[in-house]
Amino acid sequence: MKFLDKVKVYVRSGDGGAGAVSFRREKFIEFGGPDGGDGGRGGDVFIEAVSGLNTLIDYRYQQHFRAKIGMHGMGRNRTGAKGDDVTLKVPVGTQVFAEDEETLLADLTDVGQVFRVAAGGNGGFGNWQFKSSVNQAPRRANPGLEGEELTIWLQLKLIADAGLVGLPNAGKSTFLASVTAARPKIADYPFTTLHPNLGVASVDGHEFVIADIPGLIEGAHEGVGIGDRFLGHVERTRVLLHLVSAVEEDVAHAYTTVRRELELYDAGLIEKPEIVALSQADTVDDETRRDKLDALAEVAGTKPMVLSAVTRHGLPDALRRLRREIEGLSADAAEEQEASDAKRFGAALSEEDWRR
Repeated sequence: MKFLDKVKVYVRSGDGGAGAVSFRREKFIEFGGPDGGDGGRGGDVFIEAVSGLNTLIDYRYQQHFRAKIGMHGMGRNRTGAKGDDVTLKVPVGTQVFAEDEETLLADLTDVGQVFRVAAGGNGGFGNWQFKSSVNQAPRRANPGLEGEELTIWLQLKLIADAGLVGLPNAGKSTFLASVTAARPKIADYPFTTLHPNLGVASVDGHEFVIADIPGLIEGAHEGVGIGDRFLGHVERTRVLLHLVSAVEEDVAHAYTTVRRELELYDAGLIEKPEIVALSQADTVDDETRRDKLDALAEVAGTKPMVLSAVTRHGLPDALRRLRREIEGLSADAAEEQEASDAKRFGAALSEEDWRR
């Protein structure tokens, strides 16, 4: 299934049915009076967030959605039937914008959340509604009101607990494939990842969702490379795992490049909790690794983790730190929780166990 995170859709709700002009015609009933029924209400257009979807690709091939009109009223005070509704099913995390692409109409963040984007028109009154003491036989009825029509934008922002950021070929997809069941494309050339990927990681009996977005390069906010169009998918995350490859000649520059692009996209992103890690650590010797760790620690202001997806070194600790930030646990609380989890789920896997 192809990934699509932004689409333009035209919707129109149904018109209301017209009221009827009718009179009772039964034999032996004198002065029967008006009995024209009201028109039915037009169908509404809803947008519903459902589980099991992570793309808007369905709306690439169908962009027009129209609800049914309401049925006209009939004699014997019969009201017309309501027009059928139309429901657009979208992934959780979809935002609904007006045609100007700036006015936010709805943000669907929970499964089952429904938003009525276009209301159907009311049905018109039948002639029985106009009967009065001075007009016993009204011969008028109202037409139904027109429905609403508008063009909207659907924009998906994947909901994940943790987000992976870094330059191209920093090892983000490899990390995701190593700690989850996701199978993103992995290759040794830039921009192998062309769209975000999601995976569910598990550590000490707890699960959380990780999002991997395409790599950022300098000038991404101006459209260089793939640009920053996918950064919206880490806006909802609670923590960022910033991977800097040990292959980089200047790890400090690699770190600051990504941080600058995050700030230029949205200042709120750099305020999120961040875990810095030197990835692909198995590709360099011990001395080079120490030098790059020192340089990265100096620019990041924190001690980086050391990760290797090949040997699985550091992966369990990285998942535990991510979980700690996601759940907002302090270091002491995290230790108590891990001890409790060890009793419930068995001892935590050692590095040797992970490598095997």
